[in-house]
Order: sequence, then structure tokens, then C-alpha cells
Amino acid sequence: MRNSVAFVICLGVTLLALAIAVLLDAGTTPVAGLPLLPTLALFAFVVQWLVYVPSFIKQTEHYYDLAGSLTYAGVIILAVLLTAPDLRGGVMAALVLIWCARLGSFLFKRVKQSGKDGRFDDIKPHWGRFLMAWTFQGLWVFMTLLAALLAITSPAATGWDLLASLGLAVWAAGFAIEVIADRQKSAFRADPANRGRFIRRGLWAWSRHPNYFGEILLWTGIALMATPTFAGWQWLGWLSPLFVAWLLMKVSGVPMLEQRADATWGGQPDYETYKAKTPVLFPRPPQA
Repeated sequence: MRNSVAFVICLGVTLLALAIAVLLDAGTTPVAGLPLLPTLALFAFVVQWLVYVPSFIKQTEHYYDLAGSLTYAGVIILAVLLTAPDLRGGVMAALVLIWCARLGSFLFKRVKQSGKDGRFDDIKPHWGRFLMAWTFQGLWVFMTLLAALLAITSPAATGWDLLASLGLAVWAAGFAIEVIADRQKSAFRADPANRGRFIRRGLWAWSRHPNYFGEILLWTGIALMATPTFAGWQWLGWLSPLFVAWLLMKVSGVPMLEQRADATWGGQPDYETYKAKTPVLFPRPPQA
């Protein structure tokens, strides 16, 4: 892909996010005369672009995941400071901060230990394609946070209700699954006896990608908590977990890892058996 084409895609992605933000903005808390939700969306992109510049100059992807997590935190904190949300919004903000602190530190540590992230090998030398990766991360941040931002910035005080409790329980289940799966895989990889082998124990015996299932589940919990604050077009806040599911299942998560696993272990009887008996995403008890 040519750099000029990549730049046009970056511009289109940014304008799409801003258009969604303008459409869904509640119009109650302008920032320097600008609507709040588009301001938060633009902030997510600007942070990515600022970190992109030194990353491209140094040809490194080490700060990509960390920048994403810090942007999540920055957007949420800015939204809270500008709106002073009710209990529902405050709890949702805390949940997002807990999630991004855990995931950001985990991913940053993983990249530092491995020394590189193979996803960027082919695109780092090309400024447009590398910029596109950072711009899409800005879109990822905004779209994933959409339901939470709508609730946090909502002018209506909905109070705590059954749906808020249900959403919190779903979030907690998803968060626990993600954390446990990541820790199991890290422990597996840290054991020299497992070098060159694939994990199929613990939650990984129930699903080939249990961490991604947990990720989708926790954002579904956030959307459930936010639902009572939606009005009109703001029901598009449910794009948040749907976007996460689409991204992980069809774009940058499952397809890439499945392709890599097939290239490494494809044709080996134990791997083919594991693949045939274990669901790609939604867990089920291991089959004999």
C-alpha cells in the first residue's frame, strides 16, 4: 500500500469517528466551545499521532500498546473531570481504569521481554502504513469506550439499578477470564520445557482464545451498565462491544494468531486434534 493511500485512509477513519461523536454528543458540556464527545474522540487520535512521530523516527513499536492503554486512561479521566458523573458513570470509569492499567502493563512487559512485535515488521519503514496503525488505535480507543463515554457524559442521573449490577457482574467475569488466561499463558511460556509447544491447559483447554472471549465479555458488561443512559441515536453505544468483537474475531486478533499457529504447528497430530476439539472463542468443557 502506498503512503498516500494510507494517509487518505487515516483521514477517513478520523472523520468517521468524529462524525459518530458529533451525532451522539449530548450537547451539555462544551469544551472551549467545542462539543464534548468529539473533543474526547479527537484527543484519542492526537495522543496516538504524538507518540507515532518519535516511534517512526526510532523505528520502534515498543510504545504502541502502552500508548493505547494510556490513551484509554486519559480519555476517561478527562471525561470525568469535565462532567462529574453520577455513581453509575463513576463506577464505569473506575472499571475502565482498572482494565487499562492491567492490560497496558501486561502488554508493555511482554513486548519488552520479547524485544519486538512481529505485527509491525513490514509496516514500520513506511510512514503512511505505520501512521495508519496508530490512527486505527485511536479509532479502537474511541469506539471501545463509546458506551462508557455516553454514560459518563450523560446529563441524566439514572442512579444504580439492576442493569448496572448485571453489567458489573458481566464485566467482572470477563475481566477474571482475561487475567487468568493471560497469566496461564505467561507461565506456560516462561517454562523452558514448553519451548516450541502450544498451550492447551487451563482455560486454553476450553477455548483457543479465552483472553479474547474475556475481553469481549467485559466490554459487553460496560455496555449493559451504560444502556439506561442511552437516548435516540445513543443506542449506537452498543457498537462498543460489537466493534471489539469484530476487531478480535475478524481483523487483528484471532485471524492473525490462528494463521501463525497453523504455520508453526499445522499438520502435527496433537495440534490438529486440539484445534478440532477446542472452540475458537466461546468456551466449552474439554472433550475427551
